[in-house]
Amino acid sequence: MSKLIVSLFVTLFLLQLVSSQECETGSVQFTADLNNLSDWDHYWERTVGSGHAVLALREDWRRALALSHEKLGFQSVRFHGIFDDDLSVVQLDSNGSIIYSWYDVDQAYDYIVELGMAPYVELSFMPELLASGNATIFHYKGNITPPKNYTQWSNLIQAFITHVVDRYGMDVVSQWQFEIWNEPNCGFWSSDQTNYFKLLLETFNAIKSIYPQLSVGGPATCQSAWIPETLAFAKANGIQLDFVSTHEYPTDIQPLQRNIMKQVLTKSRQEVGPNMKLYYSEYNDGLFFRHDTTYASAFIMFNIPDVYGIADIFSWWCFSDVFEEQGQQSVPFNQGFGLLTIYDIPKPSFKAFELLHETGKMRANVTGEHPTAGVFTTLSDDEIMVIIYNHNIPDAPIANETICVTLENIQGTITDSYLRRIDHDNCNPIATWTAMGSPEYPTKSQIDQLKAAAEFNYQPIDFNQNGNSLTFTLEVMPQGVAAVTFKFQ
Repeated sequence: MSKLIVSLFVTLFLLQLVSSQECETGSVQFTADLNNLSDWDHYWERTVGSGHAVLALREDWRRALALSHEKLGFQSVRFHGIFDDDLSVVQLDSNGSIIYSWYDVDQAYDYIVELGMAPYVELSFMPELLASGNATIFHYKGNITPPKNYTQWSNLIQAFITHVVDRYGMDVVSQWQFEIWNEPNCGFWSSDQTNYFKLLLETFNAIKSIYPQLSVGGPATCQSAWIPETLAFAKANGIQLDFVSTHEYPTDIQPLQRNIMKQVLTKSRQEVGPNMKLYYSEYNDGLFFRHDTTYASAFIMFNIPDVYGIADIFSWWCFSDVFEEQGQQSVPFNQGFGLLTIYDIPKPSFKAFELLHETGKMRANVTGEHPTAGVFTTLSDDEIMVIIYNHNIPDAPIANETICVTLENIQGTITDSYLRRIDHDNCNPIATWTAMGSPEYPTKSQIDQLKAAAEFNYQPIDFNQNGNSLTFTLEVMPQGVAAVTFKFQ
């Protein structure tokens, strides 16, 4: 009997040893415990950015928004200039009195609402007839001056709000966000902080005096600025903002830092406190020329879990290169901010958000650390999804990494599994375009080829299973992403 017990102990030890040696020596090891779960809220899907309002009347813009909503799950869209003169909102009648025209606004909002989305309403810019000056911004000349008469501005705001409530109903409009202006500290406001706060107060009161249930906030600053000042002004003037909004790009702070977004968002959360809604209504991978590359997709996969639980909205700027700040660009890959090119060719960043949209609603605790590689794992009713990324800031050390992932406490039987990648060789249409000779005006055949190059390549994944645990190993390129899906029942 004693020999049998010894034999059993030896067998169990050898099984444990084999399991521990399934990861290659030198590999980067991560372990996900599927019994240790927490909520995984798709907070990044609440809003996505665009350019300016008149684009919503264009067919290519609408096609790109529909694709982004369908594939990526975005729930609302934010853009500048709903009061710009190219929408003809403020006019004069034959007697010289101010009148409003909502036809173009309706055309824009009707499409968004019918699509199943909502406008995230940025209340800007200044109609020329109400403006105190001639200062403008961008190719489309949005007027960035204060109103010459705040009564006229407040009347416009109230007429606008009343119109959208009448047209879409309070049940719908009460789900919208109303953000006062855009980046008053970064060139979008010709005056100073004092006069912006006057605009904030007048606009807030104009809305709340007729529809107090609507969600109104600001200051929509760049670089996470003016947050304490805005809260102090609101308190001093007896108003309670429904949210605080701001913007941040990782290039705002130099030198570049890999986790700068988490540092900045954490500071902002501390400034607003735990109960105030905090909206980052603009961010992306940085104000430099990497938006068309796999750098952007790896940035997304690192930052979305890294800043989880800090901001209530985290809105990528923006969903399409149908965009006119410097005039509409015609080159298909011009490092524009969009997730899609002007021909609806998905960039690596689009494919990253497509994978994120597929992730489950519960997240497993993962142990393991590495300077550039990381893993997060989600769980749904019949699917385990493992996202692996290898990301660092430009010119920082990064190399191919061999990643070994162990999933523990799997419930059920694995029925299917597959691997998808975003890297230099996968979902990287700019490489295909470059190989074509970088045609400025590609043919339909070339566009079809570029779209095909952007699609996922489904590959089998080898794994070793031992009871309710499994292990797999794969290599991930610099700025690469790998997604491994296990179906179970």
